[in-house]
Amino acid sequence: MSNDANPFESLQEQIGDAAAHLDLDDGVVERLRNPERILETNLTVELDDGSLETVRAYRSQFNGDRGPYKGGIRYHPNVTRDEVKALSGWMVYKCAVVDIPYGGGKGGISIDPAQYSEDELERITRAFATELRPIIGEDRDVPAPDVNTGQREMNWIKDTYETLENTTAPGVITGKAIDSGGSEGRVEATGRSTMLAARDLFDWIGKGIEGATVAVQGYGNAGWITADLLEDLGASVVAVSDSSGGVHDPRGLDAVAVKEHKDETGSVVGYGDADEITNEELLTLDVDLLVPAALENAIDAELAEQVQADVIVEAANGPLTPGADDVLADRDVWVVPDILANAGGVTVSYFEWVQNRQRFHWSEEKVNEELERVMTDAFDGLINAYEEHDLPNLRTAAYVVALQRVVDAYEQAGNWP
Repeated sequence: MSNDANPFESLQEQIGDAAAHLDLDDGVVERLRNPERILETNLTVELDDGSLETVRAYRSQFNGDRGPYKGGIRYHPNVTRDEVKALSGWMVYKCAVVDIPYGGGKGGISIDPAQYSEDELERITRAFATELRPIIGEDRDVPAPDVNTGQREMNWIKDTYETLENTTAPGVITGKAIDSGGSEGRVEATGRSTMLAARDLFDWIGKGIEGATVAVQGYGNAGWITADLLEDLGASVVAVSDSSGGVHDPRGLDAVAVKEHKDETGSVVGYGDADEITNEELLTLDVDLLVPAALENAIDAELAEQVQADVIVEAANGPLTPGADDVLADRDVWVVPDILANAGGVTVSYFEWVQNRQRFHWSEEKVNEELERVMTDAFDGLINAYEEHDLPNLRTAAYVVALQRVVDAYEQAGNWP
């Protein structure tokens, strides 16, 4: 496992690989490889003991050709300028590949939220929302939850924005609690889209998902919901992990029971009679389906040589380095890329934004039906591009589809100083 690969360089390489299959002007390609603007700010907040602390925060607005910037805000000690740039770029092409009318953005604060009280986190969040206020808005930039953030933080940002702007604007942010304008189905959305992508891929290669063995690296919201939904399709989840380690039982685990164990103890480790394994051991298990659902760069070229899964479906953003992609393509391992597989989160965020703008609430059934339609259409479009252009892998196919849509929007708008 490698954390050395620069995620922004990985993104630029992925865009370049796809652009080589399209007839695009070099200047347009360069524009699509770099963010339009980045906010980098220091937030100085008062801690509970009365002392002051300064933390670094970012918001990258990568491309707005197809609509308002859209993307999450994460709280993690490894947040950097290049990581946020990369994540905002992936959001552009994620929105484009599922054909929803957004651009891409991403934000983050370089902190470990476990080291702060709830009151301190609220002050940090509201300080960041104050800095974001001039550049976000229902038609400008619409943030959302990401790693270590959720409904609570989104509600704080919404309230800060509305208070400072003296307005009501629930669509300024998504991922909110239901009573604050959130959408049914949002919490499950990323895991649901990962499940749908896996189901469609297995159907396409003629195997079917029922009876498939599954390993899930990262047992947060996306990971455990993916595992639970795959179990509903008849798959057998045999291994899961989190930052503390993993558990493996070839007879199958109970996804919900493992989640309950983690909620009680703080980790999946120690669940039942399952064997303890490391994250790296999980990634190299002999399973039908591997779901990386943690952070980026989980699998590099060296580790990819040891991967035994037949299919990888990326619930996390950027879990494979470009070198790993090359190795896995040579080994005929199918990879459903992150910009399609985990697009359920941003898709249901779009549904939430639409509901906020219309002041109309959808049922969970409608949300899930619409999400399945979007994901199935997007998968079909990816396969069409893969076959039509004779592309090396499904990631390149996804970027070919997405790049063409962004370029079309840019060229139709025209360019002026």
